[in-house]
Amino acid sequence: MNHIAETINELFDGGLPIKLTAYDGSVAGDTDSPFGMEILNPRGLAFLLTAPGDLGLARAYVSGDMALNGIHPGDPYPLLDLILDKTDFKRPSPRETVDMVRALGVKNFVPPKPPPQEHLPAWRQRAENVRHLSGRAISALPWTRHSHERDADAIHHHYDVSNTFYEYVLGPSMTYTCALYPTDDATLEEAQTAKYDLICRKLGLEPGMRLLDIGCGWGGMVRHAAKHYGVKALGVTLSREQANWAQKAIKGDRLDDVAEVRFSDYRDVVEGDFDAVSSIGLTEHIGVANYPAYFGFIKSKLRDGGRLLNHCITRPDNVSRANAGAFIDRYVFPDGELIGSGTIVSAIENTDLEVQHHENIRVHYAKTLTAWNDNLRDNWDACVNEVGLGTAKVWGIYMAGSRIGFERNNIQLHHVLATKTVDGHSGYPLRHTF
Repeated sequence: MNHIAETINELFDGGLPIKLTAYDGSVAGDTDSPFGMEILNPRGLAFLLTAPGDLGLARAYVSGDMALNGIHPGDPYPLLDLILDKTDFKRPSPRETVDMVRALGVKNFVPPKPPPQEHLPAWRQRAENVRHLSGRAISALPWTRHSHERDADAIHHHYDVSNTFYEYVLGPSMTYTCALYPTDDATLEEAQTAKYDLICRKLGLEPGMRLLDIGCGWGGMVRHAAKHYGVKALGVTLSREQANWAQKAIKGDRLDDVAEVRFSDYRDVVEGDFDAVSSIGLTEHIGVANYPAYFGFIKSKLRDGGRLLNHCITRPDNVSRANAGAFIDRYVFPDGELIGSGTIVSAIENTDLEVQHHENIRVHYAKTLTAWNDNLRDNWDACVNEVGLGTAKVWGIYMAGSRIGFERNNIQLHHVLATKTVDGHSGYPLRHTF
């Protein structure tokens, strides 16, 4: 009896708005849809059944055990947009679960080994490492969430994929954060330049000032600030590949005397008395519980009257759980946490920094992700050659899914500008000058 597609389709309220087919010949969902999902083998079915929701779908797709039809793998946005718009996953009741097990067979409810692109969650790292460790303080163990070692491992997982791959996807700016589109038809490169320029203006950068850029990526902010604003800029990143690329770019721009990028944890920066600190896309990685220490560290690095610009993906509220979701946590940003901008503002203020300006540029990230998906699609064969089909697929669904999140206001992007105000003196002008 052919029934796999029908059984899976019943897990979604109203059924799937796309055509669903399975290896047993069964068909369900909207059979007239130009888009489709095809469960190719028992392992694909087991992925879907043992991790319902986005994680199971991702595992089946990335491993090649499920196909998405009617889309380019570099940009599956049309299919994902349709599914997320018209589909709600329905958690089966205990009785329905028993019926499913009987219909599909117990063996299909045994979790297969995840694809190699998946990063181990913290509890798995604990289980696999604890037998090798004894007599050490818990806070010092390398698998502890947001320890130096685990943060380095998480950054390595995502950012040390391949500089060449990132060149294809991000374009010449090599900037992996939300751009700022000055006009609706601006190019990605124009928008990334506009973003860096806005941050420099918000920080009030002038020739001779000193800037610390935490989590500097490939050094885009460091090079822009040094080249166009005459500052002496230091950037730090936990990605060795990023640091190597940035150091070469600095030499190519002949900025060696005013710009530096280090392969280093920001917590190991010993210099201080900076005029400005930029944190562009790092707060998502440090953990909400670590906000007091993080912003306290930044305050300690600023001179009196110095400025902080924090650029961070956020939730649209301050009550949702901070975790970024199973797929994002396992495949994209291990240990990433997102919270509302109000929580970030409070954490900054509780560190005794004075918030001067707060801005949401959510819609700009949807446009940025669209451009990155375009680049991945247009350079698909080269990207697959560079990182493999599974990893390229991860990037396609991650960027398309994130674009939908920003479009629907499920996630946002906020700038928070603050000053190290001492005895009421901030050095900030009467009105914003940017």
